[in-house]
Amino acid sequence: MAYLGENIPKLGFGLMRLPQKDGKTDVEQVKEMTDLFLAAGFTYFDTAWAYGGSEDAIRQALVERYPRESYQLATKNAAWIDCKTREEAIAQFDLSLKRTGAGYFDFYLLHNLGEGRTHFFDDFDLWEWAAEKKREGLIRHVGFSFHSTADELEAILTAHPEAEFVQLQINYADWESPSIQSRACYETARRHGKPVIVMEPVKGGMLATPPASVADIFKAAEPDFSVASWGVRFAASLPGVITVLSGMSSVEQMKDNLSYMKGFSGLTKGQEETIRRAQEALAKVPLIPCTSCDYCAKVCPKNIGVSGSFTAMNLLTLYQNRQMALGQEQWLVARHGKAGAADCIKCGKCEQACPQHIAIREQLELVCRDLLAK
Repeated sequence: MAYLGENIPKLGFGLMRLPQKDGKTDVEQVKEMTDLFLAAGFTYFDTAWAYGGSEDAIRQALVERYPRESYQLATKNAAWIDCKTREEAIAQFDLSLKRTGAGYFDFYLLHNLGEGRTHFFDDFDLWEWAAEKKREGLIRHVGFSFHSTADELEAILTAHPEAEFVQLQINYADWESPSIQSRACYETARRHGKPVIVMEPVKGGMLATPPASVADIFKAAEPDFSVASWGVRFAASLPGVITVLSGMSSVEQMKDNLSYMKGFSGLTKGQEETIRRAQEALAKVPLIPCTSCDYCAKVCPKNIGVSGSFTAMNLLTLYQNRQMALGQEQWLVARHGKAGAADCIKCGKCEQACPQHIAIREQLELVCRDLLAK
């Protein structure tokens, strides 16, 4: 199916988590992965200025070895990272062109809009700058990636109808998540008529090892398919999706993705029912029932990142991946200027404000004990 004049297969090669060797990107393995990907008929590669070593690696593995018209290359501008002027933000584009040697980018994304990051792109007038680069032929399609609420996505798409596509975090586990809002963001993009590129279909690898109750459902339905495959296929079946990015880190992961995505034409009714049962099993795992409304934050005298702490704790409960959970806690709490769970003075104001009637003080103690103290 053609989107934006491009005929793009439903699996994209995400270049954020490339294989490493001796502390550096293993370019030879990336070359092998690239060869397998293209030989199977897939053509979309996704990198970013901020992905250390990725743009250099894809120059060596792809750009210097294949005709430019045989693939689509996407990269991104993160104007909110250490940019104080418009010139510094624009310099990211020039460096990306130099690193990749691609000559032009098929898809160029304003990277990670949402929350306090969005205004940089408006302040530096990067929307008009990107349109100018498109007129010059250095960019074919301009869009943005997004991590925030559906309401904020609605506001951005309303303010910038010129965006040709949007890249969203979508997977079956976060479909109804009050914090990620996969379904709500997807439906917002569709309502604005924007094609969608999917990121995190396997939730950073966590859906490769979901809770046993979920994995058992998938294995019983299709014992010969990987559990991770269900995440990619779920996202690839959604109408209006251009491609689904899989952040592959090894030849083995590449081969697994190709085994079920080559010739993929959508989920059957039976497979859709399997995913529905898996979602129900996931929903039964006992979690902190936080909806991220942040009423607690409005009354907390210590400015504690309660909802961020609870999101991280729920990740730990679901996937038993402490490193990933700690990363989320760092991002959602410290990086957002919030105090940590250990700073709670147990005043109880948060519990009076919580519409979910969560024992917040008790749960923050568990965050300290089970997530932060080990």
